[in-house]
Amino acid sequence: MLRLASNPAAAAADSRGVRLVTRLPWTGLAAIIALIAGCDRPAGQAQRSAHAHGPAAAQVERAGPVRWNAATGGFELDGKPVKTVKLWTFDGSTEGFATVGSRIVPAEGQGLAVTIVDPILRSPKGLNVPGARFSLVLVRLTRTAAGSGWDGALYYSTATHSESIAFLGKPTSGANPAVGETTTLVYDMSRQTLGAPDWTDATIDQIRLDIEDRAGGAFVIRQIAIAENPTPPPLAAPPPALPPSPATKP
Repeated sequence: MLRLASNPAAAAADSRGVRLVTRLPWTGLAAIIALIAGCDRPAGQAQRSAHAHGPAAAQVERAGPVRWNAATGGFELDGKPVKTVKLWTFDGSTEGFATVGSRIVPAEGQGLAVTIVDPILRSPKGLNVPGARFSLVLVRLTRTAAGSGWDGALYYSTATHSESIAFLGKPTSGANPAVGETTTLVYDMSRQTLGAPDWTDATIDQIRLDIEDRAGGAFVIRQIAIAENPTPPPLAAPPPALPPSPATKP
């Protein structure tokens, strides 16, 4: 504790009812405040606080045709809102998604934390989605640990067939993010990789996402949607008309 008696000038000023104020430089004041705060905080907590913003600050989002609009709570494609028939945001719940052997838990804040052991991640059954109208599948995710084999395949089942290698889609953009990178996988199932036009001819009962094909990777899945394509591909041009047959002479 500082004692006025040890400072004659300060003591004299105090006796006249006037207190001298010593102004500390800002850097010194900030250091004192930090020191006092640190004394009241456990060492582990102080270290966590120092690194709390490190991973978040390192995260980046890859630009692409689809973006998540946090203000509206929906996806946009080329700046246009996307109408969804199914939207999963995993607010404190797995929302019926399940794996075979991977670890899957609600992520802190929002999302689904997945540690890959087996690649299979399935939606609930009974989606009853008309594939002709809703041909986009959007998966926004962040890689949190490196993996040993990216896959990104999207399988599905209908009333007429179960999951099959003969019917699948691969993302047209957003594949294989780096650690700390957020990306949106865009599946245009009107142009599915194998089995077209099965998706658009069917009612979709369940989807299955194989993010990677080997164990080791980890992700936070932010949102998954099945949606309309607001900019559908143009219709195929009609075949050229046949030239008129030459007139026959009588």
